[in-house]
Amino acid sequence: MREIITMQCTECKRKNYSQTKNKKTNTERLELKKFCAFCRKHQVHREIK
Repeated sequence: MREIITMQCTECKRKNYSQTKNKKTNTERLELKKFCAFCRKHQVHREIK
């Protein structure tokens, strides 16, 4: 039921995080504020395919 998703930084476009998500309960794309090691600050990370 849960699928592995990849999170991408909105500023530098690098793939930094991977998480699991329940596709039945959360149908929209996930968007979280996380630390980007390449930008060296907290940025918005979005789910990519």
